[in-house]
Amino acid sequence: MPDPPAATTYIPARKGRSRSVSERIGESIILLLSELPQTVEAASLAPEVRARAIGETACRKAALVAGTLALPPGLAGWLTVLPELYAIWKIQAQMVSDISGAYGRRWQLTREQMLFCLFRHTAAQAFRDIAVRVGERWLVRAASSSAIRAIARRIGVRLSERGIARGAARWLPVIGAMGVGAYAWYDTRQVARTAIDLFAVESAAGKAFDFDEGSLYD
Repeated sequence: MPDPPAATTYIPARKGRSRSVSERIGESIILLLSELPQTVEAASLAPEVRARAIGETACRKAALVAGTLALPPGLAGWLTVLPELYAIWKIQAQMVSDISGAYGRRWQLTREQMLFCLFRHTAAQAFRDIAVRVGERWLVRAASSSAIRAIARRIGVRLSERGIARGAARWLPVIGAMGVGAYAWYDTRQVARTAIDLFAVESAAGKAFDFDEGSLYD
């Protein structure tokens, strides 16, 4: 049996102590990247319009899921923070995959691009080694499994710092859930904007490349 992909490897916890919240978040991110979601979204003649529609649908879905999971009050609510994050990431990951399909880039979607789209707005500095802005275009380079895990750890630390506010909202039934849902909507919208920004320019660059290649044989 072949070895499992490197991306599925968990960040090991040190013996003698439990995993920190940031480590658990980092592990969840690695698990999320272990298998990128497939899409049946075909390349659109109006990709930006279609991508925005995909984003709006995902925003509403993320808000509903987050608000529902945030309904249990008190300590029970604290226990739903990580499941809520992971559920939202799954929705966002499918959205990113669908947006890449709308721009005709679904076969080129990489785990580095997925990670960048999901978390650039949360921890931009974590991507300084793999993402470079060149004019209007983002170049997201391939990275080793160890580099991906290092980025996931940095994101985990950043998100764990924000987790206090998410957990505190659980002590305010209904009102807290509405706030959590609104933030999930906003967060998903940010992910959609990053994906549109990335794939729109990549799609244009790909078409220009195809045109140049064809012209060699004219």
